Amino acid sequence: KKRSIQQKSRKPIIATCVSFFCSNLYKTINQLSRIMASFEPCRTKMEAENISQSAISAFESTFNSLVSGASGTIPEDSISPVEDLQKADELTTEPNSDLLSETVVLKLNGGLGTGMGLDKAKSLLKVKGNLTFLDLTAKQVMKMREDFKSNVKFMLMNSFSTSDDTLNFFKEKYPDLAAEEGLELMQNKVPKLNAETFEPATFEPNPANEWCPPGHGDLYAALVGSGQLDALLEKGFKYMFVSNSDNLGATLDLKILTHFATSDASFMMECCERTENDKKGGHLAVRNEDKQLILRESAMCADEDEPAFQDITKHRFFNTNNLWIRLDKLKEVVDKSGGFIPLPMIKNKKTVDPKDDSTTKVIQLETAMGAAIECFEGASALVVPRTRFAPVKKCNDLLLLRSDAYIVTDDFRTVLNPKCEGAAPVMAIDSKKYKLVGALEEATADGIPSLVQCKRLTIKGKVLLSSKCVMVGEVSIINSSDVAKVVPKRTIKDETLDLTDDKAPEDPCLKCVIM
Repeated sequence: KKRSIQQKSRKPIIATCVSFFCSNLYKTINQLSRIMASFEPCRTKMEAENISQSAISAFESTFNSLVSGASGTIPEDSISPVEDLQKADELTTEPNSDLLSETVVLKLNGGLGTGMGLDKAKSLLKVKGNLTFLDLTAKQVMKMREDFKSNVKFMLMNSFSTSDDTLNFFKEKYPDLAAEEGLELMQNKVPKLNAETFEPATFEPNPANEWCPPGHGDLYAALVGSGQLDALLEKGFKYMFVSNSDNLGATLDLKILTHFATSDASFMMECCERTENDKKGGHLAVRNEDKQLILRESAMCADEDEPAFQDITKHRFFNTNNLWIRLDKLKEVVDKSGGFIPLPMIKNKKTVDPKDDSTTKVIQLETAMGAAIECFEGASALVVPRTRFAPVKKCNDLLLLRSDAYIVTDDFRTVLNPKCEGAAPVMAIDSKKYKLVGALEEATADGIPSLVQCKRLTIKGKVLLSSKCVMVGEVSIINSSDVAKVVPKRTIKDETLDLTDDKAPEDPCLKCVIM
């Protein structure tokens, strides 16, 4: 009887051991299969789509980083803060307009803005009145050519998702620009990877979901693979200025161009000093190992290093993604690396159908354009004023840009209103209620509130704003109900308004029916 009891007591222990052994065996086999994962299925898939060898090599480099077990993170103890940088406002270089004939201006235009609920190029979003990002970009180019009396070369890097919409827009509204040779540089696409096997993911209901953009780090592979880099060099172009299409403050600055050219730097990044609004964006750092300037993006930061990453007093400078590149030096780096630039890997965990969380888990590999700063010997950085940085990533940014806190200059840049005294209002509108552009436009159907005198605007819950709302100082508006409430059409100064119990606005359609 005693032996029987002992045998029964051992059964749960044995079962637990077997379960533990099998679980760990599965994990070990899974890890081994990942280590042994071959790039060949990816190569075959990409070659079938006629993707260039440069893009394939670049993706193979990031794939190998993934398979090797690299986390893609940059530990805090491996870097040091950048102490001081030269400031654009203090440049004494005399602008040299002769450099314009050797310069290319390129706008990155591959983003769809899916995070904001858009299904077309984000650059087609209206930002000031009826003017879209692309309207303002086109007007900037034409004004720049008029002012400099030079036909400065202009290019757009589109993606497979934005190309048609963008080219049709230019053909309709700016046909002269649309007709220019070499206007479009096409971004590549890369396979999404099955998170378990690292093989190309499949999705029969919509094969387009098997692909993803490789991030704006693809600029270099696109230039090489398309033959555009060699073509530009043959035509005598030496300098390229690159910026995001949603950053309307980034225009060709002749003084900065002249500084870049006379400094003989191979690569230069425009930076701004970080504020609370920028603490989650990538920052510049110095790699301890070789004292090389590098860029650490948020996706490259481990959870335990997040406080240091967001410490704006420690890491003081962030990347605006306004970059200056010596095309001849780029060619040297590419040739030295075997036809591509080996950029640090950024790993994103998604599902193959981004709109369905139940579909296969995948990994999307990306690279950042600014990360190339670590690949160029003699790379530098320059601190620029906030007037050169006004991007739109969330509805927070869009509301701010549409407001009177930003103005459009004579050369069609959107810059911070001087009345803001150098500090943009801190925006904290409800990220759940206003994640999508449609929700913001419903909230501002009666006009955009004045924010030029606002220091901080916090909105929690659904509200209806108006052009007659004037926000001054620090304003907080709360609505805990499920029904949108009207914000008073008056000056609201340093107040906290709780609209939860206010009467809901009348439905005009219902009123018409009753009448």
